[in-house]
Amino acid sequence: MKFFQGKTMLLGAQHVLAMYAGAIIVPLIVGGALKLTAAQLGYIIAADLLTCGLATLLQAYRTPFFGIGLPVVLGCTFTAVFPMISIGGQYGLPAVYGSIICSGLFVVLIANYFSKLIKFFPPVVTGSVVTIIGVTLIPVAINNMAGGQGSPDFGSLFNIALAMGVLLFIILLNRFTTGFIRSISVLLGLIAGTIAAALMGSVSLDNVVQASWFNTPSPLYFGLPVFEPSAIITMIIVAIVSMIESTGVFMVLSEICGKELTGKDLANGYRAEGLAVMLGGLFNSFPYTTFSQNIGLVQLSNSKTANITMVAGCMLILLGFIPKFAALAMIIPNAVLGGAMIAMFGIVVASGIRMLSQVDLASNENLLIIACSVALGLGVTVVPNLFAKFPPLLKLFFENGIVTGTLTAVILNIILNMTATQNKSSYHEIKSNV
Repeated sequence: MKFFQGKTMLLGAQHVLAMYAGAIIVPLIVGGALKLTAAQLGYIIAADLLTCGLATLLQAYRTPFFGIGLPVVLGCTFTAVFPMISIGGQYGLPAVYGSIICSGLFVVLIANYFSKLIKFFPPVVTGSVVTIIGVTLIPVAINNMAGGQGSPDFGSLFNIALAMGVLLFIILLNRFTTGFIRSISVLLGLIAGTIAAALMGSVSLDNVVQASWFNTPSPLYFGLPVFEPSAIITMIIVAIVSMIESTGVFMVLSEICGKELTGKDLANGYRAEGLAVMLGGLFNSFPYTTFSQNIGLVQLSNSKTANITMVAGCMLILLGFIPKFAALAMIIPNAVLGGAMIAMFGIVVASGIRMLSQVDLASNENLLIIACSVALGLGVTVVPNLFAKFPPLLKLFFENGIVTGTLTAVILNIILNMTATQNKSSYHEIKSNV
């Protein structure tokens, strides 16, 4: 099968490595905050990888009702971290998973209605949203370049030099190679950077040695779900935030892949995401959403078919059953990831700028939409305490820079463009009647 040819496998592995750190950091944070035992933490990491793979397959493989059919990779949403910790601390883990299952069902049920919002995403909005996604990811890359937040050697010369070396290596591969080698430039950069770090004594294999060879994730590991109304409402808000984020990712991938999305496509994508969230609750892992991290990789590798991310999904499922292999990806230093992320996330920003170049920038209305949405999206990201005094549910909704920027772009477009067009049409209609 062409699915499992050597080149396709390497391209799929590249996607796995690009999203791996983001995928496992959520279980580490949540598990640590809820004081899980080592065995329980090992379980939720394995279950997370397994359901990441299942969720990716659901989204990448298009059926009449589920899946958007784009090269999408799904991972656990960071928006859910603090709500899960709060619900788990107050009601226990069964309530966390009961609320996740209900929020996934909610997404499935409203998918068709939510998809009708596509008319509110003209080029000026989609271009702004894609740019916002890129600029809000950049701080993640910069923090990793420095060694990762909280690391004792944060900002050291070694970390910066290692990250810049990886970035330069990826750039040189794109300049002096063609074809398949260029398409796996990020993967080769990660490998080369890890080897360089290992030669300097900065790579530890302890996690690999301690990891077991086999693990079997089982549904309802923490017991039957409990359905607490307040917890369900909180996770539904998390789900709506994720849907807004996913809309932006779908838009940019459709642009990169040259595929125009319809309302039905979006509904299929939302339903797949809702089903993935329900799987997360069933396997006692996490709510899932489309990963922005992998957008730039699609553009850089020029591999724009969903087959590649389906292979990535299969690999993630395999990693969920074999913790020893999963631990191998954990040896990649943060600085190495940061160097690769600069290229990937920068590509997302460039894609947004390219989309905006097709917009009438002589219009003050369009300039205001772009300026305000990008400024607020980036501002919320770099000043996360902006909404510290808001009620918890409102804070949860607005502290995400992508969501804040997207809502700003949509609302301003309605006020400045859509209502102005309607008023103009009404004026001409009245004039013609007179």
